[in-house]
Formats: sequence, C-alpha cells, structure tokens
Amino acid sequence: MSVEFWFLIGAALVFWMQAGFAMVETGFTRAKNAGNIIMKNLMDFCIGTVVFSLLGYTLMMGEDALLGLIGKPNLNLFLHFKEFIASPAEGFTDASYFVFNLVFCATTATIVSGAMAERTKFSAYCVYSAVISLVIYPIEAHWIWGGVWLSRLGFHDYAGSCAIHMVGGIAALIGAAVLGPRIGKYVRDKSGKVTKVNAIPGHSIPLGALGVFILWLGWYGFNGAAATTVSELSSIFLTTTIAPSVATCTTMIYTWIKNGKPDVSMCLNASLAGLVAVTAGCDAFDAIGACIVGIVAGILVVIVVEVLDLRLHIDDPVGAVGVHCANGVWGTIAVGLLANPDAPAGLRGLFYTGSFTQLGIQLLGFISVAAWATLTMLAFFEILKKIDFLRADPVDELAGLDISEHGLPSAYADFMLTVDNYAEFGTGEPAVAVTGTTPVAEAVPVRREPSFDGHKFTKVEIVFKEERLFALKEAMNKLGITGMTVSHVMGYGMQKGHTEFYRGVAVETDLRPKVQVDIVVSAIPVRDVIETAKKVLYTGHIGDGKIFVYDVENVVKVRTGEEGYDALQDVE
Repeated sequence: MSVEFWFLIGAALVFWMQAGFAMVETGFTRAKNAGNIIMKNLMDFCIGTVVFSLLGYTLMMGEDALLGLIGKPNLNLFLHFKEFIASPAEGFTDASYFVFNLVFCATTATIVSGAMAERTKFSAYCVYSAVISLVIYPIEAHWIWGGVWLSRLGFHDYAGSCAIHMVGGIAALIGAAVLGPRIGKYVRDKSGKVTKVNAIPGHSIPLGALGVFILWLGWYGFNGAAATTVSELSSIFLTTTIAPSVATCTTMIYTWIKNGKPDVSMCLNASLAGLVAVTAGCDAFDAIGACIVGIVAGILVVIVVEVLDLRLHIDDPVGAVGVHCANGVWGTIAVGLLANPDAPAGLRGLFYTGSFTQLGIQLLGFISVAAWATLTMLAFFEILKKIDFLRADPVDELAGLDISEHGLPSAYADFMLTVDNYAEFGTGEPAVAVTGTTPVAEAVPVRREPSFDGHKFTKVEIVFKEERLFALKEAMNKLGITGMTVSHVMGYGMQKGHTEFYRGVAVETDLRPKVQVDIVVSAIPVRDVIETAKKVLYTGHIGDGKIFVYDVENVVKVRTGEEGYDALQDVE
C-alpha cells in the first residue's frame, strides 16, 4: 500500500509538470500567443486522457499482439471496472498503472507545443495531440515497458529519455521543419537563401523560470515514482539533482565565454536538458556518471539550439529539440557508457566494465524507436500540410493566435494593448490596400491655423533614458518650468557597435523603454531649456537622448477657456 501510494503521488507530480511546460512555453514566446499556449497545454492532457482511455493504454500495456509490436486492445476500463481497481496479489492495481502511464503520455504530447508555437492552427494541434496519445507513443512505449522485445533484450529506459523525450523531441523537430519558421524569423534574398537570422525574444523570462522550477520539482516524481525501495529512491533523487545542476553551470560558463555574458534562457533550457538526459539511467548512474551526463547535456543543448537556428534555419522558439530530442538520445546512449554495476539498476556500462553489450542494446533501442517516431510523425505532418490544415494564416499569425484562434484580445487583460504585435515584422504585402477613390487631399486634409495673440509658442520634446527623469524634472523646475507631460515610450534602435545575444542570435535592433517629456514654453528662452536638458542628460554614451523642437500654433486651457500666453500661466 505504501509503495503504491508513492507511485500515485509520483503520478500527481508528473501531472503537475503540465503547468511547468505551459509556463516555459508561454514565457519563451510572445505575449500575443500566451492564451493559445495555455490552451494547447491544457488540451494536451484532456484530449490525451480521452484517447488513451479508449485505445492508447491497451495498445501500450495490453497482452502482446502482432508479434509483440502492440498490445491487444480491450475495454476493461469501462466494462470491468471492479476488476480494474481491485488490488492484485502482487504489483499495483490496473487503475494505478493507467493513471501513471497516462501522465507520462501527456508529457510526450506537450513537448511539441513549444517548437511549433505562434504559427500553428489550434485545430491541427488538437488532431496531433490525439494521434500521438492514441497510437504513436503507446506502441513504442509497449516495446520498452510492455515486457516485449526491447525490454526482453535488456534495453534500459527507466523513466523515458527515449520513450518520452526523444520521441516528443523528434515530433517537435519534424513538426517545426514541416511547418516552417515564424514570419520575420529569417530574412531571405530573391533566390530564397537566408541572409539574416532575427532574434524573437520571449515576453517573460520570469514565467519561463517558474516553469523550469515546477518541472524540476515534478521530475522527482517523473524519475522516482517507480522506485520500490528507499535506497533506490534516494539514489534516483541524487542523480536527478546532480545532472541538471551540473548542466546549468556548464551552460552558464559556456555562454559566458562564448557571448561575453551568461545567457538566462539557455541556462533555463540547460536545467531541463540535464533532467532529460539523466532520466533513462537515473537508477543506473552514480554521482560521477550524473556529472558527466550533465556536462555533456549543458554543452549539447546550446550547440543544437544554435545549429538548428543559425545553420539549418529551423525555428524552435523554446528549444524543445535541443532539450528533449538531443538529450533524450544522449541520455539513452549514456546508460550504455556510464551505468555503474553498484547503482540500483546493476547495469554494466562500458566505462566501468569494458563491456559493449549494454551500449549495443541501447543503440538498437534508440534506432528502432527513432525510426518509428520519424516515419509516423513525418507522414502525419506532411498530410496536414498537404491539405492546408497545419499553419495559421499570416494575418492571424501577426495579430497573434490569442485573438484569431480564441477571440481573446489579450491574455493579460488589465494591461494596455500595444502595437508590438505589428512593430516587428510584416507579411511582405503592402501595409495599406487602396480600395477607395477619394483624392488624397480630401481623404487626409491638412490645415494650418493662424497664430492668435502674437506670442511665439514652442514645444520641446525630450526622449531619454528612464533613470534620468528625476534629475531632468528638478532641473526644469529650477529653470521655471512648472508644467510638463511625461510619457513612457518604446524606442527603436540600439547602441552602435554593441551587440547582445538571445539564445545565440545577435539582437541587432530592439524596442527599448524610454521616457518622453513634452514642454511648451513662451517666456522662457527655448535655448535655456535645451542647454539645461543637455547638461542633465549627457553621460558621454550613445543613447543619452534626443531633443526635438516644434513651433506651436496655439495653447488652450480647458478649465478656463484661456488661450495663447495666458493659457500657459499657472497663476490663478
């Protein structure tokens, strides 16, 4: 009873990982798609539960059929419920096995969401989620955990580096490649050759970090739920802690050396990469093995993310392929290299015993499962693309899938809508389609009003760094400026010769927060205002600010109706 209780608690922790995936994917993508990301992660589990109940579970855990390639379908969950929940003489109830395997199945499905984010039709994603949970995952999982050919050979994938993460990662890679990149991600010349790679930063690193911490917590259940002794469980917790920690430190140092600064999002990816890599052999590695697994994972995730983006031009917004596919493969092979006979699994790795046997079995399992996932997912996504059911319309993609797919103006309802959706990239079409016949002079009239009382009015507009606002305000007060309008704006551009990197891609231009102060003067000399602002704002660095000077036709005070010079006076 106590072991089965932990088994189910572990399953609950794995379910909680859905929240982690949702937060990581939401944070690493743009705000205009946040609701769509949440919806996909929710429906992964809900659709997966329906189809896994109907067929997927029995394909995975049923009696052997077709020479052990699949489990024999049955409806015992619905037709023999009493027996399904009854405690057997040995092992756990069928109900416990069902819940446990269901949450793992949902994990496989959700990996694809991030790689195909921001440009996939929601309906297409729902179909994908059903197919992978109904057929693709259950069949290969049957080979590994259903007691048939791979498991009989001695293939070891304790918690799913191969069965879950590699398969989900392969589906993510194929899906992202078939779907194509987000609009504006790659700039191409007339021949179609990529000439520039644009960085598209996610909108919330804190959300991404929250997701990683949730996933790390859930991973103790992911890897440890099947443990049957305290010794085994403690060993699994140890390796599940060491590998991601070492991977994250490795990535921090690697990106620090490579880019001049440690990359936050890459380090978050590295934590997950270490967790993925240690999953297959979490019960077979010792502390040294877990460290080696983590070091390789920390470097591998950066290399794969950058090669996909900068060389292969496959757009994976969250790094799912680098985290899950690459490190799922590495973790599976690492069992054959680093398994210590003294660990709970008792396997004989090459580096500890000199035996190639386990390594050969791991390679066979990896190749077999990878072939199955590649063939099935490639056929599936190509069919969806062929019938034009896969990719969202370009106009919908630019507006954001929240509004086009779900009628949600913003996932952050209390925040002001911005023009950011349209400020980054275009579809390549004219910005405005001219459909009317009214002449320009009539459609957009321009009028100049005469000056009023003979006084000259001038507006001084100052755009500068946020941190200088208080100093400027104090200086203007001393000059006699008693009124100003302050706005928080976003400025387009960046410092000459200064390049930052986001996930290995140079960020050449960006919208950066600035403050804009508008002052209208008449009696105070405009030159005094300009020189005072320059003195306060100047630091000797590019980006200190800009000052614009405009003629003003008239000023009207709304409360009193006063106009001209009188409207500028604050004296009652």
